[in-house]
Amino acid sequence: MHDRNVPGRVLIIAGSDSGGGAGIQADIKTVTALGGYAATAITALTAQDTHTVHAIQEVPEAFISQQITVVADDIGADCVKTGMLHRRSVIECVAEALDAHLAGVPVVIDPVMVAKGGARLLDGDTTGSLMSLLLPRAALLTPNLPEAEVLTGMTITTVADMERAAEKLLVAGPRAVLLKGGHLQGPELTDLLLTSDGERHVFSGQRIDTRHTHGTGCTTASAVACGIAQAMPLPDAVARARDYVRKAILTAPGLGGGHGPLNHGHTFG
Repeated sequence: MHDRNVPGRVLIIAGSDSGGGAGIQADIKTVTALGGYAATAITALTAQDTHTVHAIQEVPEAFISQQITVVADDIGADCVKTGMLHRRSVIECVAEALDAHLAGVPVVIDPVMVAKGGARLLDGDTTGSLMSLLLPRAALLTPNLPEAEVLTGMTITTVADMERAAEKLLVAGPRAVLLKGGHLQGPELTDLLLTSDGERHVFSGQRIDTRHTHGTGCTTASAVACGIAQAMPLPDAVARARDYVRKAILTAPGLGGGHGPLNHGHTFG
């Protein structure tokens, strides 16, 4: 477990969710709940509820870069977490800012492509930039199965497929891949952590039958990033993140008529 006297600074580079269930809002809540310190660089504003993303307001690339720069140069970061990077130009400016101001800081890449309600958050021709510019910079990549299928070109229907996909993703450059298996069928949910050093960790648990799962991907990635920032070993950071998310789902407040948000403020530890 981490030393509670070490807060861990996490710089989150992601989009805003006006409904508060995912994106920057979920990231800040998660890092705070786990004892870390969250700073942000907002890449886009969304008008979003539990049903879908209704509209997206762009943030100029120069301003995204400035947010990263001023936070990095003053507050600093022990880990960076990226979420919604929806245009090639945004990915390019983030990669440049990371190299210029946060070289050597571990980066958790959550390849946000589609919102829970089905709205696409990453242009199709932007995927190549994500693969070439950010995956080689990643300490950890955290795709769900649909995202992994896009990134690998594979169809993933079994845990064995998950392992092959994670191995293929490691070739793209991240030092570790946490492949989340929530989209597989069956009563058991399995997540798989593979590292470039050959470590393999399987995390399994009973699936929770609920519609209140909005923001689980953002929350998981930010929880792991917080653990990394607090100098936790990666498998321990993943285990704590999964436990946190599970309890947040079980105690979800039941808001909205679609995919409802989690309870990020539940008592933890």
